[in-house]
Amino acid sequence: MRAGVLALLWVAIAGTAPLDLTAGSIAVALATVALATWASLALMPPSGLHMTPVATLGYGLRLFGQSILAGIDVARRALDPRPLPAAGFVLHPTCLPAGSVRSAFCTTVCLVPGTLPAGTDSQGRLVVHCLDVAQPVAEQLASEEARFRRTFGGGGDV
Repeated sequence: MRAGVLALLWVAIAGTAPLDLTAGSIAVALATVALATWASLALMPPSGLHMTPVATLGYGLRLFGQSILAGIDVARRALDPRPLPAAGFVLHPTCLPAGSVRSAFCTTVCLVPGTLPAGTDSQGRLVVHCLDVAQPVAEQLASEEARFRRTFGGGGDV
């Protein structure tokens, strides 16, 4: 999977013009992709996320929609002359293992309107800053984590 992504990155940067597709350039591309794949796996071993193209595409489209809603929400709050609601922190217990799987989940949580992960507490719960603690943030986070685990198999009781 990583080799495929890195090969696509190579093509995006180098292009595919007919004059560029000589035996030498193909050999350099293959060697570079192989070396980059080896370095990637050595520096960041597989995390336990099991991505399938269809599920990943669906999740990506959902995140795109969430990012649009989050942007609109922030703009609305910035332009609203009324005082901001009570901002604060919400603790979210998670069964995702610490490390890259949890980090990937936290990256997606940033796109839930009005939320920003701020770390973990001593019990391993996510500390999430939210713009309005009166909103059902805890329920949104639980729903988002369940969707993440169904899509990527991110550990715990999937």
